Amino acid sequence: MGDFDNQSGPGPAGTTIVEAEDLDPQASADMDEAGGGSSLLTVVVALTANGLLAIAKTVAAVISGSASMLAEAAHSWSDTGNEVFLLVAEKAGAKPRDEEHPRGYGRATYIWSLVAAFGLFTVGSLVSIWTGVSQLIEGGSGDEGGFTLSYVVLAVAFVLEGTSFVQAARQVRGHSKRWGLHPLRYVSDTSNPTLRAVVLEDSSALVGIVLAAAGIALHQATGDARWDAIGSIGIGLLLAVVAIFLIRRNMEYLLGEGIAPAMRSRVLARLLEHPEIDRITYLHVEYVGPQRLFVVAAVDLVGDDTEPSLARRLRRVEHDIETEPVITDAVLTLAPPEDAALLP
Repeated sequence: MGDFDNQSGPGPAGTTIVEAEDLDPQASADMDEAGGGSSLLTVVVALTANGLLAIAKTVAAVISGSASMLAEAAHSWSDTGNEVFLLVAEKAGAKPRDEEHPRGYGRATYIWSLVAAFGLFTVGSLVSIWTGVSQLIEGGSGDEGGFTLSYVVLAVAFVLEGTSFVQAARQVRGHSKRWGLHPLRYVSDTSNPTLRAVVLEDSSALVGIVLAAAGIALHQATGDARWDAIGSIGIGLLLAVVAIFLIRRNMEYLLGEGIAPAMRSRVLARLLEHPEIDRITYLHVEYVGPQRLFVVAAVDLVGDDTEPSLARRLRRVEHDIETEPVITDAVLTLAPPEDAALLP
């Protein structure tokens, strides 16, 4: 096996150079960008947009007294904090493996992304729901003179959030098209938690803006502040759904989620292309970080060497496999002769 350098063809010493996307849908274009530069740009764009919006929405919420606007302010502040956690996640997960962490630090990305998702739930969702329920109970009507300001801020917010969403969606479309997957399926299945978080947060932000605008407009049209409160509760419930989904996906990867059967077959096929491997009787593959795989296989090497020579060859094959950018660690054992061979 050779390097995943976005090309195909024969490599040194009879090995085969394959494309990054042959093993991991998220490991394709990102390998060209030193560990996911496009994901980092996506986070920076989202952080800038959310920081500016959080300030504007807070001012509008104070002036208008709108529960929906206050919910949107909480949403933007939570998103801003989340982007900071996602930046930490990108940096922490990019550290190379060492003796203490032979499979690298990739799972740190899922830990920090989990913290970010929990922040979205507690700060964004619970505050929004609490604000709406409080206004329903108290029957507050807010400042009737703040409608225009609220509309202006929400319009600007829609443009900025839309810009951030387009940046993330462009990245998703490129990878999903390469894999022939629906973009939503790709967002759900990708091993990159940063990209998934930004896409879902930006899309929920756009929906949240629509809910807030609807609540404020109905309040203005009817004079009934309960519509504004309902808008706030709707935003909170939306954020709760997104946050719970993100928490669940990050937990699944932290627990060692295996790859899909189709992807496992691709890994098996690529391993069998190695000139030293004759057959494989056992294969286990799991994610240990974004675009990072841990591979365990029972193999039968070509030839008929003595035990010491066979052991040395086995270690060389392991080292060769680990040169692949998407394979962080490979553990090979000798296959019992009576075990059946696996087929891709």
